Amino acid sequence: MPKYRIIVDLSDRMLHLLDRDIVVSSYPVAIGSLAAATPSGRFTIINKAPNPGGPFGAYWLGLSKPHYGIHGTNDPSSIGNRVSHGCIRMYNRDVVELAGKVPIGTEVVIRP
Repeated sequence: MPKYRIIVDLSDRMLHLLDRDIVVSSYPVAIGSLAAATPSGRFTIINKAPNPGGPFGAYWLGLSKPHYGIHGTNDPSSIGNRVSHGCIRMYNRDVVELAGKVPIGTEVVIRP
């Protein structure tokens, strides 16, 4: 059975899905603007919601840091940029794929 964890590298704006210590998928992401930087640290996924509405795209993965999450976007041109209010944005197809693989409780490490 897979043992997933997520590593988000803010410096290269990539999210990596690992099964134990092996990277199995990597996705480009948008991160927080300079004024609303994405926090670094260790968190967990505490909830999942398909089609959350608003600017959150096709899926929301809520983090243990209140008000922060990994989510889709209704603005795909934002991926790769520093534009969010601190959340991690993904292409909708990527966040749906990720959400289908990771359970609630998955560790998320966000590093500078």
